[in-house]
Amino acid sequence: MMAEHMARPFPTGFRGLDVEGQDMVMLDSDAYAYAACVHEGLLSEQARVRLTRLTSAFGKVLPAIDDEYAAKYYTHLHNMVVLSAEIESQRKK
Repeated sequence: MMAEHMARPFPTGFRGLDVEGQDMVMLDSDAYAYAACVHEGLLSEQARVRLTRLTSAFGKVLPAIDDEYAAKYYTHLHNMVVLSAEIESQRKK
């Protein structure tokens, strides 16, 4: 999923855009960074909490995106974050 994400161009018009109080570039960057950390097995407890908050942020942002490409782009990111959170939760067991 991470490689797929990196192959996709960032949505036109979303640089510098805030949606539901979220900077869309930072949302993208944070999602990839947390997925990469989970992939490496490097999350602290504080980072796990932030990953959960990030998942919630997508719940607010996704319904507000009216651009078809951007919606697909951010849905893919959301799925990557959800999968990362699931992987991390399995590690804690």
